[in-house]
Amino acid sequence: MEPVYYPSEEQPNPWFLREPSHLSRGRLFCIPYSGCGASMYQHWPEFIGDIEVCPIQLPGRENRFHEPSYTTYEALADDLAEAITPYLDRPFAFFGHCGSALPSYETTVRLIQRGGPVPIRLFISSQVAPHQGPYGRFLQLNDDELKKEMTRLMERMGGTPLPDFIDLSIGIMRTDLEANRQYKKEGPFLLPCPITAIGWQQDKEVDPSLMDGWKEYGETTYRLLKGDHHQFLQAPMELLTAIVEDMEQNM
Repeated sequence: MEPVYYPSEEQPNPWFLREPSHLSRGRLFCIPYSGCGASMYQHWPEFIGDIEVCPIQLPGRENRFHEPSYTTYEALADDLAEAITPYLDRPFAFFGHCGSALPSYETTVRLIQRGGPVPIRLFISSQVAPHQGPYGRFLQLNDDELKKEMTRLMERMGGTPLPDFIDLSIGIMRTDLEANRQYKKEGPFLLPCPITAIGWQQDKEVDPSLMDGWKEYGETTYRLLKGDHHQFLQAPMELLTAIVEDMEQNM
C-alpha cells in the first residue's frame, strides 16, 4: 500500500497540486483519467462560485512521476479515501471522466464502507456503469495507436506533444488501461448519494445512451451537454453550471 500523507507545513499533501482552501463552502475532487495528471484540469477555474475545484494528483505522473502507478482501482481507492479524509470537513463531490469515473465511484464506495463522510454527489462523465464494463475503444489499442491518441490529447489540452513525454505517458496509460480491464463488478452497489451522469452530444467514444446503467446505483440525474469526448477539458459553462446546480441541491 502507498504511504498516506496528511497536510502540514512541513509536508505538503502530494495528492494535490495546491492545498485546498479553508474558505470554500464545498469541494469538487476531480480525478484525471488514463495516462494523465492533475494538470488536465488546467483550464478549470479554481472556484465555481464558492465551490473549490480540487484536481487530484495521482502517483506516477507529473510531479509524482518517481512513484509507482496504481495497478488496480481498488488499491487506488483505498489510499485516496484515506489521503483526502482531512479535507472532508465540508460538503464535497467527485468528478470523473471516462476512465477516471471508475476510481471516483470506487473511492465513494470505500468512504461508505469506512463509515465516514460521503460525497453529496457523484459526477460521472462519459463512462458506462461498473457492472457493464470494461468498455472503451482505448482498451484495444496498441502502443503506436495510443501514441497518436495521446498526441491529439496533448494538443487538445494546449500542450506540446514532446516525444519523451509521450513515451512516459504511454507507460502510465498502459497501466491505467490494465486497471480498467481488471475492474469488473457483478452488479450495482446502491449509493446513498445522488449521481449526475453526463453525456456529450458529439461523443464518439462513449455514446450517452450507454450510460443508462447508472440509474441502478441510486438516484440519478442525466445531463446531455454540447461537445465531444474531450469538451470537458475546456470547462464549458454548461458543465460548470450543471455542477453548481446539482451540488447546491444537497448543500
